[in-house]
Parts: sequence; structure tokens; C-alpha cells
Amino acid sequence: MKIVCVIPARLESTRFPRKILALLKGKPLIQWVWESARKVSRFDEVFFAIDSHETAKVVDQFGAPFFMTSTNCQSGTDRLVEVVNKNLIDADIVVNWQADEPFITPEMVNELLQSADKDRDVDVWSLYKKVSSEEERSSPHVVKVVLDAKGYALYFSRSLIPFYRDEDERKIFNKHVGMYAYTKKALKKISILPICELEKAEKLEQLRFLYHGLRIKMHETHQEIFGIDLPEHLVLAEKKLVSEVFV
Repeated sequence: MKIVCVIPARLESTRFPRKILALLKGKPLIQWVWESARKVSRFDEVFFAIDSHETAKVVDQFGAPFFMTSTNCQSGTDRLVEVVNKNLIDADIVVNWQADEPFITPEMVNELLQSADKDRDVDVWSLYKKVSSEEERSSPHVVKVVLDAKGYALYFSRSLIPFYRDEDERKIFNKHVGMYAYTKKALKKISILPICELEKAEKLEQLRFLYHGLRIKMHETHQEIFGIDLPEHLVLAEKKLVSEVFV
């Protein structure tokens, strides 16, 4: 089974334009991501999927391979779909590692892919973590997920799910940790799936997958993904690099 990591890297992000080229302790953010991905032994290959010649020049400087993709792609998944539909990579499973997430660990990737060798009816793998605070429970920015008996996702929501009718029940909530692995077949399916009303309402692309019958296997993690969404997150990232001796 061949597993390829694709790092979709959009230059003009909405909240923090050009963040993928922002310097973090003297290196572009995407170089940190590349170096982290290269530490994962499960990956046979790692590529960037980019949309800018400026990004290409930076990626060239640290020697990473890349594919040019359309500036019209609305999500990282769309870039993976484009790469697969153009037959630019040869892979059984494609992992989507976002270009603003330098702190993903090999252990987290192993958790994501732990059943990939034996799952035959899975289209997508992802991760979840127990919700640890009331702030997370109430935040629409923290996506919650409910699972079936076999660990497949039933539904994702920005609302708090499930609703506990009885106050004395022990309440367990899971949040979605947004890292994905796709079968090549699933990405080809996704390329032709129309957007559904659930996705429009919640602004969550994974609801399109569920709506059209794709199966998403969820594995638990105890780790967090720390993404760089705003300029001030770079300061936090530098502190994290120092505290975790990440260099």
C-alpha cells in the first residue's frame, strides 16, 4: 500500500494572506511543515500542491517537489482532487497535511492511519479528541462529531452534539481534529459530488461526504493540531518551538 502526503498550500488565505511564506524563526512556515512531514516513515512520498509561482520559488529553495494547481480551488481537498484527477501521483492513500500546521507529529499520523492496512470499506480516515473545556463545547469554531458503534462518523456540527436531555447523565463530547487521509477512489468520487444543504448550512465539507454515502473512519487522538491562522499565532508558534525543542 502506497501512502503519499500532499501539502496543499494556498498563498492568499482569507484571514492571514501569504501566511505560508511568513517566517517562523527565520524559515518559511511551509518549510517547517515540509520538514515535519519528511519525518513520517509511513509516507512513501511528500509533495506540495501550490497555486503561486512565488510559492514555487520558495519551495524550490529548500528542495521540495510540488505540483501547480488552480487558484480556483476552494479547499485543500480540492487541490488533492486536482492532483489525483490529473494522475500526477501514484498512491493508494493520500494524506492531506495543511500548509499552516507545522506541529503535526509522526505519532498523530500513525493514529490516523492505524487501520488503513485492514480497512476495506473506508473512504476517508480522520481524528477526534475528547472535548476538554466548556469554551470548546460552546465554540462554533470547534467542530463536534458523533460516532457509530464501529467508530464511523455519523454527523459533524458546529453545534454541541449530542444533546443530553437529562442533566444527570455523564456527558461525553468529541471534537473533530481536522486531519484527513483519503483513498484515491474516494478523491475521484468527491470530485463529482454536488454540494448539499448540510454543507452549506454548517460550512463543513465532510458533511458532503457523509450525505453522499462516503464512510469516514474516526480514530481517537490525545494530541492537538496547532494551526497558524492569524499573525499573532506566529508568536505562539515560536514559543512552542522553544518549549518543545522542535528544531
